[in-house]
Amino acid sequence: MDPLSDVFSLLRVESVVAAHLEVRGAWALRFTGLRHIKFAGVLEGSFWLWIEDGMPPLRLEAGDFYLLTRGQSYCTGSDPTLEPIDGRVVLARCVGPDGVVRYGNEGERTTASGGRFIFENDTSDLLLTLLPPVVHVPAASESAASLRAVLELLRLESQTEKPCASIAAASLANMVLVQILRTHLSSGIPTPGWLGALADPKIGAALGLMHADIARQWRVDDLACAVAMSRTAFSERFKALVGVPPLTYLTGWRMAVASFALKTSDMSLSGIAESVGYGSDVAFSSAFKRATGRSPGRSRSNRSYQVEDPRPN
Repeated sequence: MDPLSDVFSLLRVESVVAAHLEVRGAWALRFTGLRHIKFAGVLEGSFWLWIEDGMPPLRLEAGDFYLLTRGQSYCTGSDPTLEPIDGRVVLARCVGPDGVVRYGNEGERTTASGGRFIFENDTSDLLLTLLPPVVHVPAASESAASLRAVLELLRLESQTEKPCASIAAASLANMVLVQILRTHLSSGIPTPGWLGALADPKIGAALGLMHADIARQWRVDDLACAVAMSRTAFSERFKALVGVPPLTYLTGWRMAVASFALKTSDMSLSGIAESVGYGSDVAFSSAFKRATGRSPGRSRSNRSYQVEDPRPN
């Protein structure tokens, strides 16, 4: 698998909540931050999106999509100069029997569909903290049509009591994220960290090599030679793009894989150590505790996850 697929293989969606919103007239809603990924698409009309950190408001037109990656507080509305009201209160009070939230009685109608999802482990940080706080997918992009179809399926699956509805919704949420990230990566917009480095022919190839054989005792010289660069040039470019030296990145990825195995499998400690490139339990345990602040045994015993407030946001 490619590195992006590797990361997705470790992500597990803990919960998904979807909502359909119809608003009329002048409006502005504020949503407080939670530990989740927020996404939505404009189906009809247009509105503004802004984050209370000084970022200029973003106007969204019909067919546009957006992804909020940091769980930050944000606002949406017909006019960014309006004083927003609590959006969660509106969602709770104005939802109809059909699951549609209707707010306002007069004026031009705007409709949007979206939701949020939470990951159950810390691997999401490797992916999502390296993205810009807002990813915008214009209606003209190639993936917009696919996103519209997936969004409608997600809305239906998350609002019904069909068998395996939660599993289907989790899979669809991952599809939304994959489509948006594909569009973002193909846009040419610079992205810090390893995600952006995947687009670099040399460093992306080196990342692919490390992910393809995580247990190999890689040396910087080996990686540099494999991508036809000098050791110095490779090390400097890797750190500039990824943010850390090559072997530091490799260790971090090994610990992410090991942490996932500890929480989700019954593989022996020695088996996990060997699978991520450590010759002994002692060496692995020392590296794991140094990287995570806890022992492998403690990580394995802590298999329950904190669940966030399940109400839609």
